[in-house]
Order: sequence, then C-alpha cells, then structure tokens
Amino acid sequence: MEVFLPSVAEELLREIKRSYQETSQISDEHLLGLKFIFGPTALYALDLVDQRSVTHVTSPSGRSTFQVTGSSGKLYTCYKACHYCSCPAFSYTVLRRGDSLVCKHLLAVYLSQALGVCQEVTVSDKQLSDILLTKED
Repeated sequence: MEVFLPSVAEELLREIKRSYQETSQISDEHLLGLKFIFGPTALYALDLVDQRSVTHVTSPSGRSTFQVTGSSGKLYTCYKACHYCSCPAFSYTVLRRGDSLVCKHLLAVYLSQALGVCQEVTVSDKQLSDILLTKED
C-alpha cells in the first residue's frame, strides 16, 4: 500500500515539476508554498537537493530505495512508497510528535525527483538487500 502526502502537497510537487521542466528554476511562489506546507524543513531539504545528496538505488529485480546523505554526512535510507526515513528526526517529529509531514531527507527525495536531479545507481540484488537490512545506529 502506497502512502501519499496530503493532496495540497502532492499538487505543489506536481506544479514544481511542470514549472521546473519549462524554466529550469523554482518560482518564488512555489518556494513560498513549500515553506507554507513543510515549514523550515523545506529550506533544509532544498539545501540537500542543491548538494545532490539524493541517490535512487535500484537493483535488477526491480526493487529500489533512496539514500540521502544528510548534512552531517550520515547516510539515511528513505522509502518513498511507504513515506518513511531512517533518520531520528523522522521518528521524533513525524511519527512521535506529529509536528511535521516529513523530515528533510524525505522531502529532498520528493524534490529531487520533481526536479529530475536525483542521482541514479544500480546495484546487485545482494547489495540492495544489504542496504535494506542495515541496522541504524
């Protein structure tokens, strides 16, 4: 079962994608929309996107996940299909407190895909299994 963002957030990401394909930039209106919907997380996520910190990892079996290098240099695994990130901020602010829709890593995944700047890497099924089974510290 795929989990979706609220419709207003989904629509904003679609608009950003359309606009970016035409102009190669994010409009001020869209930046304000990101700030309104996602709060300060938007700025941090955009910074990760600018740094090309998001990698889409796929395997020959068709399985895939995303890895995001955080601002501290730590690598986090994000699962877009179920709207989850392995970072502590996701567990605390999204799951426990419900203060935010997403963490900066997951929002960076959505934005990187919308902007078409997500790095693509293909690994073996074994390597992807190792990524998926890595226990976070």
